[in-house]
Amino acid sequence: MTSGTPENDGQRVCFVLQVRRERIEEYRARHAAVWPEMRAALAAAGWHNYSLFLRPDGLLVGYLETPDFDAARAAMDATEVNARWQAEMGDLFEPLDGQRPDEAMAPLDEVFHLA
Repeated sequence: MTSGTPENDGQRVCFVLQVRRERIEEYRARHAAVWPEMRAALAAAGWHNYSLFLRPDGLLVGYLETPDFDAARAAMDATEVNARWQAEMGDLFEPLDGQRPDEAMAPLDEVFHLA
Protein backbone atom coordinates (compact mmCIF):
# COMPACT_ATOMS: atom_id res chain seq x y z
CA MET A 1 0.00 0.00 0.00
CA THR A 2 1.89 3.06 1.17
CA SER A 3 4.87 3.54 3.38
CA GLY A 4 6.72 6.39 4.97
CA THR A 5 10.16 7.52 3.93
CA PRO A 6 12.72 8.63 6.50
CA GLU A 7 13.54 11.73 4.43
CA ASN A 8 10.08 13.28 4.44
CA ASP A 9 7.96 11.05 6.69
CA GLY A 10 5.55 10.87 3.78
CA GLN A 11 4.13 8.04 1.73
CA ARG A 12 5.29 6.35 -1.46
CA VAL A 13 2.26 5.17 -3.41
CA CYS A 14 2.14 2.81 -6.39
CA PHE A 15 -0.99 1.76 -8.27
CA VAL A 16 -1.97 0.04 -11.52
CA LEU A 17 -4.76 0.60 -14.02
CA GLN A 18 -5.40 -0.83 -17.48
CA VAL A 19 -5.60 1.45 -20.53
CA ARG A 20 -7.65 0.09 -23.41
CA ARG A 21 -5.25 -1.23 -26.06
CA GLU A 22 -7.02 0.64 -28.84
CA ARG A 23 -6.71 3.93 -26.88
CA ILE A 24 -3.03 3.73 -25.85
CA GLU A 25 -1.81 6.32 -28.36
CA GLU A 26 -4.56 8.73 -27.32
CA TYR A 27 -3.61 8.19 -23.67
CA ARG A 28 0.03 8.97 -24.48
CA ALA A 29 -0.95 12.09 -26.43
CA ARG A 30 -3.11 13.46 -23.62
CA HIS A 31 -0.32 12.98 -21.11
CA ALA A 32 2.15 14.71 -23.41
CA ALA A 33 -0.01 17.82 -22.93
CA VAL A 34 -1.46 17.66 -19.40
CA TRP A 35 -3.36 20.87 -18.73
CA PRO A 36 -1.32 23.42 -16.76
CA GLU A 37 -4.19 23.83 -14.27
CA MET A 38 -4.24 20.06 -13.69
CA ARG A 39 -0.49 20.02 -13.06
CA ALA A 40 -0.86 22.94 -10.64
CA ALA A 41 -3.77 21.27 -8.81
CA LEU A 42 -1.79 18.04 -8.35
CA ALA A 43 1.19 19.91 -6.93
CA ALA A 44 -1.02 22.00 -4.62
CA ALA A 45 -2.80 18.86 -3.40
CA GLY A 46 0.47 17.24 -2.37
CA TRP A 47 1.19 14.90 -5.31
CA HIS A 48 4.97 14.95 -5.62
CA ASN A 49 7.42 13.00 -7.77
CA TYR A 50 4.38 11.67 -9.68
CA SER A 51 5.18 9.36 -12.59
CA LEU A 52 3.15 7.17 -14.91
CA PHE A 53 4.65 4.20 -16.75
CA LEU A 54 2.82 2.48 -19.62
CA ARG A 55 3.51 -0.99 -20.98
CA PRO A 56 2.71 -1.74 -24.66
CA ASP A 57 -0.25 -3.91 -23.58
CA GLY A 58 -1.82 -0.96 -21.71
CA LEU A 59 -0.78 -1.79 -18.16
CA LEU A 60 -0.36 1.56 -16.45
CA VAL A 61 1.79 1.85 -13.33
CA GLY A 62 1.60 5.05 -11.33
CA TYR A 63 3.95 6.22 -8.59
CA LEU A 64 3.84 9.27 -6.34
CA GLU A 65 5.10 10.59 -3.06
CA THR A 66 2.88 12.56 -0.73
CA PRO A 67 2.67 13.49 2.94
CA ASP A 68 -0.81 11.89 3.16
CA PHE A 69 -2.37 9.99 0.25
CA ASP A 70 -5.93 10.16 1.56
CA ALA A 71 -5.64 13.92 2.03
CA ALA A 72 -4.01 14.33 -1.40
CA ARG A 73 -6.84 12.38 -3.07
CA ALA A 74 -9.49 14.38 -1.18
CA ALA A 75 -7.86 17.66 -2.19
CA MET A 76 -7.91 16.65 -5.85
CA ASP A 77 -11.48 15.40 -5.57
CA ALA A 78 -12.50 18.89 -4.43
CA THR A 79 -11.18 20.57 -7.60
CA GLU A 80 -13.18 21.35 -10.70
CA VAL A 81 -10.22 20.64 -12.98
CA ASN A 82 -9.95 17.08 -11.67
CA ALA A 83 -13.63 16.44 -12.38
CA ARG A 84 -13.10 17.59 -15.99
CA TRP A 85 -9.89 15.56 -16.39
CA GLN A 86 -11.44 12.37 -15.00
CA ALA A 87 -14.49 12.76 -17.25
CA GLU A 88 -12.25 13.08 -20.32
CA MET A 89 -9.93 10.20 -19.34
CA GLY A 90 -12.45 7.64 -18.11
CA ASP A 91 -13.23 6.08 -21.49
CA LEU A 92 -9.54 5.36 -22.12
CA PHE A 93 -9.47 2.68 -19.42
CA GLU A 94 -10.76 -0.85 -19.19
CA PRO A 95 -14.04 -0.94 -17.22
CA LEU A 96 -13.61 0.61 -13.78
CA ASP A 97 -16.82 -0.76 -12.21
CA GLY A 98 -18.50 2.65 -12.28
CA GLN A 99 -15.55 4.46 -10.75
CA ARG A 100 -13.52 7.31 -12.19
CA PRO A 101 -9.87 6.46 -12.88
CA ASP A 102 -8.73 8.39 -9.79
CA GLU A 103 -11.20 6.45 -7.63
CA ALA A 104 -10.03 3.11 -9.02
CA MET A 105 -6.39 3.71 -8.08
CA ALA A 106 -5.92 1.07 -5.39
CA PRO A 107 -2.46 1.40 -3.82
CA LEU A 108 -0.27 -1.69 -3.99
CA ASP A 109 1.40 -3.11 -0.89
CA GLU A 110 5.07 -2.25 -0.73
CA VAL A 111 7.09 -5.35 0.04
CA PHE A 112 10.64 -3.99 -0.34
CA HIS A 113 12.40 -0.64 -0.51
CA LEU A 114 16.13 0.04 -0.83
CA ALA A 115 16.82 3.58 0.33
